[in-house]
Amino acid sequence: MGRLFVVSLEGRIYSCKHCRTHLALYEDIVSKSFQCRHGKAYLFNKVVNVTVGVKETRMMMTGMHTVADIFCVGCGSIVGWTYETAFEKNQKYKEGKSVLERFKVSGPGGTSYWVSHARSHEVAHGGGSDADEA
Repeated sequence: MGRLFVVSLEGRIYSCKHCRTHLALYEDIVSKSFQCRHGKAYLFNKVVNVTVGVKETRMMMTGMHTVADIFCVGCGSIVGWTYETAFEKNQKYKEGKSVLERFKVSGPGGTSYWVSHARSHEVAHGGGSDADEA
């Protein structure tokens, strides 16, 4: 295995909650209205320091998409997914963008997003226009 080069970001940073590797900037958030199995998830224009898993077509809450899980390069933890293809015309804006699960990352200032089971159930069934789950 080669030498690992990690990009360091400056500003308001989202990082892996396990190893603190930088993943994305607050300024690159497209939407905070996404849902995943563990609660909230954010759609980003750009993420760094991730490896991309195998592409697969999944039926999500907003339709059929080709997606790939993304993993932190620092520790290998799954941190979200990236959109390769959206089959619905109104979902094309997601292509090339990535979702980070708030449960898996620390926010700016090191804040972690923790959700209780009751709250996650409420959120998961409350609905949202950009809700998706990988």
